Amino acid sequence: MDSTGKEREAVQLMAEAEKRVKSSQSFLRGLFGGNTKIEEACEMYARAANMFKMAKNWSGHKQLKGEQILPEGEHTRISANKCLLKVAAYAAQLEQYQKAIEIYEQIGTSTMDNPLLKYSAKEYFFKAALCHFIVDELNAKLAVEKYEEMFPAFSDSRECKLIKVSAGQGH
Repeated sequence: MDSTGKEREAVQLMAEAEKRVKSSQSFLRGLFGGNTKIEEACEMYARAANMFKMAKNWSGHKQLKGEQILPEGEHTRISANKCLLKVAAYAAQLEQYQKAIEIYEQIGTSTMDNPLLKYSAKEYFFKAALCHFIVDELNAKLAVEKYEEMFPAFSDSRECKLIKVSAGQGH
């Protein structure tokens, strides 16, 4: 299967995952097994992310967000990240915090050096820190220190200051 076919399959998986998420949001489904649909959607998003990664096509260009033009490989990575972010959000909702932390940290690390995406890295580190905070306050403090060391711009962000105040580190 060529990269275009893989991207097409990934888009189809994302659409199917969205349908499952929407069908799990009814009141009765939530009471009777809605989590199964969410878990299935997580798996589909993860598969879609992998398909986007496999579809790396570094030639040509794709138009995204008006004037911004990115190589197709960059578009593929952004699409994969979107899928993974949905997996992380659903993992956190299902109280699978370690899985959510790993994904948020992975995406934060991969975006912090990209001039177009680095501003969203603080959001991903913040979400990872929140998941750490839910599990263990000490790990949250250590994680924030790690994120500040890796990405100094995180130190001055409102998100970092909020976590520090919540953890009793701030003034």
